[in-house]
Amino acid sequence: MTEAIVAILGISLLLYVLLGGADFGAGIVEMIVGKKSSRIVSKAIAPVWEANHIWLILAVVILFNGFPLAYTTITTYLHIPLLLALIGIIIRGAAFSFRYYDVLEGNVQNYYSWSFRLSSLMTPFFLGMVLGAVILGRIPVNPSGSFIDIFISPWLNGFAISTGVFMILLFGWIASVYLIGESDEESFPVFRRTSLILFIALILCGGVVFLMARRWGVHLFSGFLHSAISISCVVLATLLVPVMWISINRKKALLTRIVAGATTACILVGWFAVQFPVLVNRRNGEHLTVWNTQAPAVTMYYLLAALIVGIFIIFPAFGYLFRIFKFSREST
Repeated sequence: MTEAIVAILGISLLLYVLLGGADFGAGIVEMIVGKKSSRIVSKAIAPVWEANHIWLILAVVILFNGFPLAYTTITTYLHIPLLLALIGIIIRGAAFSFRYYDVLEGNVQNYYSWSFRLSSLMTPFFLGMVLGAVILGRIPVNPSGSFIDIFISPWLNGFAISTGVFMILLFGWIASVYLIGESDEESFPVFRRTSLILFIALILCGGVVFLMARRWGVHLFSGFLHSAISISCVVLATLLVPVMWISINRKKALLTRIVAGATTACILVGWFAVQFPVLVNRRNGEHLTVWNTQAPAVTMYYLLAALIVGIFIIFPAFGYLFRIFKFSREST
């Protein structure tokens, strides 16, 4: 039962990166490419961008109900980066809505656009820092000490910053690949060049994350080497790279998106395999795992039942949303 709930939690996080991450990445790509990409970005994400937050909400609900001690620890000691990420989500949503529905002329559009771009950068950065803090193991066991020691040092450090930058590049790269399918003859070379630049930057930043992990005493690299699943994911992601670039150059939009999604899934599944069953590493070497933080059995039972019912509601509804507001527009 616990394994099934954890699997749904992992799938929720994966879908948020693949779908919500692409929405945030669209703002990052727009920051790189410039104003000329605004029309394509708006067309690509306008129908579905807000709905993608459902996967993050689902992950939060699972943590809150199924693993309350891990949820309490994360939201207490990392509430500052979580609050900043939430502020970014709100600003981004407001800026995009005003830009899309307000008057299309005048300087006010510049304010909307830059608010949208900067908040698209801000949110994945702080979510990445939270991820880095959870892995790092600087979260105190008891709320004793200075404010800096309890609420700042667990996430404001080199390792967490490197994971935040990695998250920005990952979201931006996913979006740049997805946007290739939305591009015309004029913008296709721009998005192809942007995806190549972001992919190279992503690989280099991944190396920096491993170096920073070693600097801060996190056994991330050795964890990958000792996990057959992680090694398999790395090998598969490597093999998919030439397939992806061939499909990009041949303008196979659907295949490109599938391969990019599969490559991203390999990265995340490889990390899940290293991290499992740990949810939070704490300062004294203690680990909060899915086993020692899970709710009572009766709660887990009803949580799993609710998730199963929810799956039969969410996925058909999400598919219908894409069919009506996304695919039907592309076919017209």
